[in-house]
Amino acid sequence: MYRIGIDLGGTNIAAGIVNSEFKIIAKASVPTVVTEGADKVATDIANLCKKITADNGIDMSEIESIGVASPGIANSRDGVVEYANNLPFRKFPICPLISELTGVKSVHVENDANAAAWGEAIAGAAKGTANSIMITLGTGVGGGIIIDHKVYSGFNFAGAELGHIVIEHEGKQCSCGRKGCWEAYSSATGLIKMTNEKIEECEKAGVHTFMSDIAKEHGKVSGRTAFMAMNKGDKAAKEVVDTYIAYLATGLANIVNIFQPEVVSIGGGISNEGQVLIDMLDPLIKKETYGGGVVKATELRIAKLGNDAGIVGAATLGM
Repeated sequence: MYRIGIDLGGTNIAAGIVNSEFKIIAKASVPTVVTEGADKVATDIANLCKKITADNGIDMSEIESIGVASPGIANSRDGVVEYANNLPFRKFPICPLISELTGVKSVHVENDANAAAWGEAIAGAAKGTANSIMITLGTGVGGGIIIDHKVYSGFNFAGAELGHIVIEHEGKQCSCGRKGCWEAYSSATGLIKMTNEKIEECEKAGVHTFMSDIAKEHGKVSGRTAFMAMNKGDKAAKEVVDTYIAYLATGLANIVNIFQPEVVSIGGGISNEGQVLIDMLDPLIKKETYGGGVVKATELRIAKLGNDAGIVGAATLGM
């Protein structure tokens, strides 16, 4: 038997067939047509499921379940997407409709960040643990919480918005409306803003920084610009990275102190820094977490599944 995982985004719908060893054996995608309404999106998901199975010689009767990782507030109990900011979903019964269209009885939905965290817990960096948290450092800061082998999403399915804990009172404006959110400081967006500000500061002071050279070479400032310049011995870049790491560690220490998970995995574009990122964060987190070094400490790891985390997590929902 196989499972299908759907990673539903505002631009594309990605599907993957996952086998019993939690490996993706086939992938396909289609554009997300948001302009034609929720029913169209659900129909496209169902048709994609039918196509990917047919193209790989698999009958729909061999599909044990379909899972959808959706942005927004996903009511996993009722199979409804209550709300999605960039998709036409308002209390939309996505699971019953996909089940009807495909003939697969077992259809599940979960918030995309939660699904990615579940994927890492099932087959990635947190495999073998009962309690883990995944943090995704991208345009925002996404979070997913696994407690006792279950996704935690609050009584109203809107929980685990970890990027919106405040780490600096009346701090930087966040897109959510609050000020001082962790996301404003520790997302790739936040790092890019810090990098641009430091480049501008250096230019005004007449100080050369490799960050300017790297930005010109790549056509823009990215989340990697400061790290790349730091590796060249750039002092200004190291100041940016040190500030960013301090903010990131503050939020991670808060999360560890609240949940004490076995593993915190870090995904998203910034996680491409790999072990360097872990080595910089680890001592700062340990210094700020409760327990005085007596109890076993949470392990910080780089996420393993990359962009496939949502597909694997969605496919294994309901297990």
